[in-house]
Amino acid sequence: MKIVFATGNPGKLREASEILGEGFELVTPAEAGIPEDIPETGETLRANSLQKAQYIYEKTGLDCFADDTGLEVEILAGAPGVHTARYGGPQKNPADNIARLLREMACREREASVAREYGFNTPHATRRARFRTSVTLIIGGEKHFFDGIMEGKIAYTKAGKGGFGYDPVFIPDGYDVTAAEITEEQKNAISHRGKALRAMADYLKSR
Repeated sequence: MKIVFATGNPGKLREASEILGEGFELVTPAEAGIPEDIPETGETLRANSLQKAQYIYEKTGLDCFADDTGLEVEILAGAPGVHTARYGGPQKNPADNIARLLREMACREREASVAREYGFNTPHATRRARFRTSVTLIIGGEKHFFDGIMEGKIAYTKAGKGGFGYDPVFIPDGYDVTAAEITEEQKNAISHRGKALRAMADYLKSR
């Protein structure tokens, strides 16, 4: 089955191909005749994934799916959330995103520590975080939604050379290393995107 995946990220494309397995041929927007950036101006992850999938479907008429992923950090009150991909600037540079994340978290931790020194009843900072993915599938003109979550915490420094995005600073629950230090097979088994894509694959195979 040929299906357009709204991404130009080689890591995401490889991850999706491995999860969907045989019987699925993933096509990028550029290969489907959409070289331009696809709009994502929604205020929620689902709104963004729907906007991207709808854009591709209206342009090509092809079955397609899109995802949007947000990193929600407790000490940052759920940020960066829907702004995850551009947290460090509009250029979507992973290094800039991570640098700002660690800088903002360190700032919040210092603020909380100072407040406690002055006697304020401030909760201890937590580095708990989660990745949340929302996938929108449009097949035969019908819209379907699939979600996935991966719980964990944010490391103090980067580690590992695998994965992509925030993986070098995200430690999944059940591991003592970052998502960039585990194998792709291990990551696919627990990842937010993996869970959402497996749910989508199950639906497609049941049709």
